[in-house]
Amino acid sequence: MEHEIYVSREVKNLGYNQAAALIKKAAAMALAAEGVDTPCIISVLLTDDAGIHAVNREFRGVDRPTDVLSFPQNDLEPGHFDPAGCERDLDTGAVLLGDMMISLPRCEAQGQEFGHGFKREIMYLTVHSVLHLLGYDHVDEGEMKAQMRAREKAIMGDDI
Repeated sequence: MEHEIYVSREVKNLGYNQAAALIKKAAAMALAAEGVDTPCIISVLLTDDAGIHAVNREFRGVDRPTDVLSFPQNDLEPGHFDPAGCERDLDTGAVLLGDMMISLPRCEAQGQEFGHGFKREIMYLTVHSVLHLLGYDHVDEGEMKAQMRAREKAIMGDDI
């Protein structure tokens, strides 16, 4: 079983090759940890703060840049992946999980700010976003956020 993680870039000179490899690794880790054994497709767009700011404003009504945005294709229950009702690729039958967008400059800055570097930060943001695509959310500070953070730690390790 092979997941397809498509990584493209909106802006050149953003460290695309290193970022793409780390994103694919982190997405595969998250999907495996969540027991997703059906081939899935995820599209990832690497951008800068201006690019993610425009999308954040248009789709979420938030007029500022952010680190990562997730656009789930399906309405899934956290921790219970069921491909039965999911959208599928017409050619391959793979589950279309959704899209994500990452600001690489913000990722670099946060990696420095949090003291764990770019590699760890981009992997964390990818795991975080994949969990959103799988139905996890953190709209409040309660149980849903705690559940999502617990899964992130289980996938990434205790030092995130």
